[in-house]
Amino acid sequence: MDCIFCKIINKEIPSKIIYEDEKILIFNDINPEAPVHFLVIPKEHIESAKKISPENKDIISYIFIKIAEITKKLNLKNGFRIVNNCGTDGGQTVNHIHFHVLGSRKLSWPPG
Repeated sequence: MDCIFCKIINKEIPSKIIYEDEKILIFNDINPEAPVHFLVIPKEHIESAKKISPENKDIISYIFIKIAEITKKLNLKNGFRIVNNCGTDGGQTVNHIHFHVLGSRKLSWPPG
């Protein structure tokens, strides 16, 4: 498999890890769009939100629990944004489900 996120999980590609356990990896985005910008990925390869199923659904709630913990530790008390791009038209460029977490600045809508 030629998945860049699987390679990061397997430590074949370096990353600045914020948090890691047996289920997920959280690391800083290499092209940050905000002062705080990190990615949260499950270690299990799930292609996209379209591939969430009854068998793998628990990892999504686990990810959101960890996001709440990490953003609290990073003192993002004024808020943050969680983004998931799904499919080509949704802007997904890596076919491994992931969530961008952005904070430490006022974010506008539409994103910018």
